[in-house]
Amino acid sequence: MAAVATEIDQGVGIATLRRAERHNAFDESLIADLTAALRELGQSAEARVVVLSAAGKSFCAGADLGWMRRAAAFGEAENLADARKLAQLLRTLNELPKPTIARVQGPAYGGGVGLIAACDIAIATYDAVFALSEAKLGLIPAVISPYVVEAIGARRARRYFLTAERFSAAEAYRIGLLHEIVPGVEELDQAVGELIDALLACSPAAQAESKQLLRDLAGRAIDPDLIDHTARLITRVRASAEGREGLSAFLDKRSPAWLPPGL
Repeated sequence: MAAVATEIDQGVGIATLRRAERHNAFDESLIADLTAALRELGQSAEARVVVLSAAGKSFCAGADLGWMRRAAAFGEAENLADARKLAQLLRTLNELPKPTIARVQGPAYGGGVGLIAACDIAIATYDAVFALSEAKLGLIPAVISPYVVEAIGARRARRYFLTAERFSAAEAYRIGLLHEIVPGVEELDQAVGELIDALLACSPAAQAESKQLLRDLAGRAIDPDLIDHTARLITRVRASAEGREGLSAFLDKRSPAWLPPGL
């Protein structure tokens, strides 16, 4: 059985981690299956939004113990290849051209926090707990660090990278890892559904362009080159098919062509 299940329903692609008995912990198979699932959903014309979900009580417990035992016996080349596979998974998730939502129904540790940080939007239940636990194992959260630091900031990352302490969903919301917290799974699904409706109402091309724009802006000074880049970008998008359709639909007081029936 694959470690990840995928489905597409009414424009929504869902990738579900399904190693519930192992708390959806990472190993070679889960990393490979999730990378393949995200690539498939990213390329699918039917999936406009991608939800990252998990079966069981935990969202993702980080690295699987068996995987860590095997890695301890690896040489440098094997360890590097292993780390690069996880890095590629996170990059694939982070750079997916479609909006991504992390549906967090339970604990997330280590690499699980990295998955959440690499999603565009993250919602969790009140009882979810989090930890960047690597330092307790004599390790560091290296591969996930670009996404976690971008999500919560360097100052907050200093604390949680160094203490490896657990923190609550309320704290995860306060520091920016989560966008919203809800009482339980029923409310979680409702909140995710409302987000999906909002995302489906927007232009898919504009969403992809917006995600690329955010990557282009990261760490750049507001200088003449950046100002010119943004001016050229909006000029190109205005002239695009969806740019013209969106403005035309607004002026004509009708629904744009990308809006699903019934929304």
